[in-house]
Amino acid sequence: MQMLVTAAAADPQRGITTGEPAAPVRRTWTQVHAQARRAAGSLADGGLRRGDAVALLAGDPSLIAPAVQGVWLAGGSVTMLHQPTSRTDLEAWAADTVTVLRMIGSSLVLLGPPFDALAAVLDEHGIGYRMLADLVDEAVAELPEPVAAGEDDTALLQLTSGSTAEPKAVRITHRNLHANMTAMVQAAALDPDTDVLVSWLPLFHDMGMVGFLILPMALGIELVKVTPVDFLSTPLLWPELISRHRGTVTAAPNFAYGLLGRRLPAARDSDVRDVRLDTLRFALDGAEPIEPAAVRAFTDAGVRFGLDPRCMVCAYGMAEATLAVSFAPSNTGMQVDTIDAQQFESRRRAVPTGRSDGGATRAFPLLGPPLPGIEVRIIDDAGRVLGEREVGRIRLRGEAVTAEYLTVDGPESTQDAQGWLDSGDDGYLVDGAVVVCGRRKDVIIMGGRNVYPTDIERAASNVDGVRAGNVVAVRIDAGRRRESFAVAVESRLAGDADAERTIRRDVTSRVVDAIGMRPGAVVVLAPSSLPKTPSGKLRRAATWDRIAPLLRP
Repeated sequence: MQMLVTAAAADPQRGITTGEPAAPVRRTWTQVHAQARRAAGSLADGGLRRGDAVALLAGDPSLIAPAVQGVWLAGGSVTMLHQPTSRTDLEAWAADTVTVLRMIGSSLVLLGPPFDALAAVLDEHGIGYRMLADLVDEAVAELPEPVAAGEDDTALLQLTSGSTAEPKAVRITHRNLHANMTAMVQAAALDPDTDVLVSWLPLFHDMGMVGFLILPMALGIELVKVTPVDFLSTPLLWPELISRHRGTVTAAPNFAYGLLGRRLPAARDSDVRDVRLDTLRFALDGAEPIEPAAVRAFTDAGVRFGLDPRCMVCAYGMAEATLAVSFAPSNTGMQVDTIDAQQFESRRRAVPTGRSDGGATRAFPLLGPPLPGIEVRIIDDAGRVLGEREVGRIRLRGEAVTAEYLTVDGPESTQDAQGWLDSGDDGYLVDGAVVVCGRRKDVIIMGGRNVYPTDIERAASNVDGVRAGNVVAVRIDAGRRRESFAVAVESRLAGDADAERTIRRDVTSRVVDAIGMRPGAVVVLAPSSLPKTPSGKLRRAATWDRIAPLLRP
């Protein structure tokens, strides 16, 4: 909390720019803090007390920033609610929201653009709310003094990316938050005097909220913030903002770098005339499996605009660690570990190979050493600690690692007696660097081989007609004599029988070439058919539910 007060007074010039490109507005962190003091005063007058949970539903960063800070100044905790889209069933969403509010113990939603119209839906379900714009009104009296919060008080309740009908929230304390932000500042060598952060990441996701709102707000670093809708509607806006504001630091999931890797070379000269990426020193790639080809496509395209490929930083993170677990070293670019596929899949060992005899290999980005204050170790199913290049379960420990979840059935511990958290991921260590292979629950076991869906999805994504990044491989016949798998792909050609037949044939061929196994089925779906979490990640279990009826004879 003191970091926010200090940052507001440290440099009255640094701040946050929102509203690009149509109506940019810049506010200094000092001005944001003054708005936050008014928001805190209004919340306290309304009965908010230390430890109370407050939910936010808004997309405008200029209103979210002072609201988050205001809740903390008043002693509360913040939960960003899952945001409905144009395809969302509002009745189901409202029911899920009631479940979330009950789970976190909140009776108040702070509502802001572009979701103001949902006020009627909240009224129908008896959900209390206040408009964000009213909280920061200049007529509202400021909170005289911040409520003293303890280090182990809850700061954030970060909703996970699972089913909205069965919600779970990661309880992040002020201690967790301070530890992870301090570690990220050190690992990324962030400098409030020179760095400019540029981001379109959603604030209901941990990377957007912690990395590109709370951290710059708490340290007083210049920030340019737009919304995911702004980026997805005009992807070239991202490099344009980096250019215009001389951005030095940015971050995104892998799909976004792949998207720019395709859009930049195809753009007309007039559309990229002013793009310059020479100031970018730290471009983090995380939040989903990193595809080396997508990174290379971006860096190859970026060279034309002055990009230094060494700015790419492959990273590993999760909400249970507040945000960041490991960063690859700065100024080295993407480093890839190429290993023998047979040893990896059959013996669970990552044996490096430089072979040129055409043997099958797997390639994983090195995600760097754990951040200061975080320990990582690899164990097998029996709990034995594994050595270098032995593949097993990734476990984490440290001050940034949360101690519990909130669930609909009450609190649930995340750690064992020694403080270790099971990440749910498989991976290995190389010279101290973390390598993530995939989610353990998604592994497909066939003929004694352990195959990760990402290898299948990567191959299928390269087929003409398949929408890149919209491919899911799922297990079928699990638990029977022989397991198999299905591949679901989205295509704008869905519905055309001849085109679908060609896509199924080509996907099968690519997958067999990549992993030496034939899919049990290939399903071609129309765009936007694959189930996704509110943060945009594909949902494997829900995908199986979606395609299972299509596979039955």
